[in-house]
Amino acid sequence: MRPDHVRYTCLQGAPVLVTGGASGIGASLVAGFAEQGARTAFIDIDAEAGAALVESLGNVTHPPHFIQADLSRVADAQTAVRKAADLLGGLKVLVNNAARDDRHDPATITEAEWDSSQAVNLKPLMFVTQAALPYFEKFAGASVVNFSSIAYLLNMGDLPAYGAAKAGIIGLTKTLAGRLGPSGVRVNAVLPGMIVTERQKKLWLTEGGVASFVAERQCLKRPLEAADLVGPCLFLASSQSAAMTAQSIIVDGGVF
Repeated sequence: MRPDHVRYTCLQGAPVLVTGGASGIGASLVAGFAEQGARTAFIDIDAEAGAALVESLGNVTHPPHFIQADLSRVADAQTAVRKAADLLGGLKVLVNNAARDDRHDPATITEAEWDSSQAVNLKPLMFVTQAALPYFEKFAGASVVNFSSIAYLLNMGDLPAYGAAKAGIIGLTKTLAGRLGPSGVRVNAVLPGMIVTERQKKLWLTEGGVASFVAERQCLKRPLEAADLVGPCLFLASSQSAAMTAQSIIVDGGVF
C-alpha cells in the first residue's frame, strides 16, 4: 500500500477475502487490506506464491491466511470460502479478483478453451459470492468488489472469451446489487486498464509497447501498476462508499 493511502478505521479488524490474491493485482490488494489492519484471507491456486506473500506480510497486525484452491471447481471454491470465514470469524468484504487473460483467435478458439476461460473469469464470481452470503448477515455494511476490465470496451480482437467474461461481470454486479441491496450488501465493480504486472511483462507486454500505449492512449503519462488499484478497492470496501452500489469505477489512466 502506498504511504499516502487513506486509513479506513472501519476496515480495522474487518474480515476480508480476496480471490486470486497470490500475485499481481490480487497480491497488492491483500497487502493493502492487511496494512489497513483488516483480518485478511486470500484464495489462489499457486501455493508457492501464496506462501511467499504470507511470509512477506508477517509483520502486519493480522498476517493474512492463504487458502489454496482451484476456483474453477465450484465445490472447492465454496469450501475455500467457508474455510476463510472460519479462520476470520466471518466475512464482511469479498473481493472477486481472480482472472486469467489468455488470448484466443475467434476463428480457432475451441469449446474447451471457451469453457475454461469462463470457469476462471466469470463462474467463480457467482459461486464464491453465493458461499459468502450467509456470513455477510453478521456485519452491517458488507461489500462485494468485482474486478472486471476495460478490455471488453476496447474492441480487442484476441480476447473473445476473456472480454465476454469481463462484460458479464458488469451484468452480474448489477444483478447482485439489486438482489442484495435490501439486505444492506453493496456490490460494485472495478475496471482496470493496462496494469503492468510481472505476468503481463512475461507474456504480453514489452517496454516499448507499454511506452507507446501510455504516450498515445492514456491521459496520464505513466504506466499503471497493481498498487493503483488498492485505493479504489479500499474505498469501495469501506463505509466511505456506503451509498454506492451497482456502480463501476474505471481505473485506466484515462484511456482514449
